[in-house]
Amino acid sequence: MAQRNANTSELNKNLLILHFTVFIWGFTSILGALISISAVQLVWYRVLIALISLFLYFKFNKKAFKVSRKTFLKLFFTGAIVGAHWILFFASIKLSTVPVTLVCLSSMTLFTAVLEPIFSKKRILLTEIIAGLLIITGIVLIFKFEVHYTKGILAGLCSALCASIFSIINSKQVQQTEPAVISFLELIGAFFWATLYLLFTGGFNQAMILKPSDIGYLILLGTICTSLAYVAGVSVMRELSAFRVALITNLEPVYGILMSFLFFGDMNKMTNGFWIGALIILSTIFLFPIAQKQIQRRKAA
Repeated sequence: MAQRNANTSELNKNLLILHFTVFIWGFTSILGALISISAVQLVWYRVLIALISLFLYFKFNKKAFKVSRKTFLKLFFTGAIVGAHWILFFASIKLSTVPVTLVCLSSMTLFTAVLEPIFSKKRILLTEIIAGLLIITGIVLIFKFEVHYTKGILAGLCSALCASIFSIINSKQVQQTEPAVISFLELIGAFFWATLYLLFTGGFNQAMILKPSDIGYLILLGTICTSLAYVAGVSVMRELSAFRVALITNLEPVYGILMSFLFFGDMNKMTNGFWIGALIILSTIFLFPIAQKQIQRRKAA
């Protein structure tokens, strides 16, 4: 009984951390739209700032971040997928709009429902597929989906696919490596591949010179929204599956809209589509674990 209570307490703690992390991620798309440089240049600066802040964390806490060569290479190349996710995410915003990008990102739940069982060599669950489709339905209702943004939509969907893949990889890696170490080494990989891309495409040019406002936004994006949130997002995977993380991550657009109305006022501007969509998303997120438990009990019986 005591063990069960301890497990429940740990689960609730990780869920709280994840919700707080997703709340922070709500600012990311807004910051991406405000920063004037290209998507790849933005990610390069973002990862550089995140790496510096994590390095200082290791330095001041006197923590080592050494791993085996095999683990390093795995995380280093996973960093390429992380970098691709961020580049495609911000490219989608610049090619379309923030709402369109967030709608596309919601497909991460569906990708994870299909891919996680393949990676884990388990059966694909119908309940997870249904949950993924419900999430997408909810977010489409929240936003007016602009179908003429073809390039932005494709970039957003590819970004969601990358996010799904590295989340599944991290859910396995976090069982044997510290979350901060995983984050640091993956960010090294993301920085290396972004730098290589900029070198070969002539991206290190006049456009890299930052405006004063860009500097402030990038510092916020690199520290709070990347190094802190990324470590927290990886750490919860010791207790939560990649699908559960993907499911809750879909609250990002809901949090983003609520925050914008909280800071800028006029709650009356919320449409019926927002409330219906938000209700579908919240119901799916909170009822899915209950439905899963019921199915498991029936199978056990």
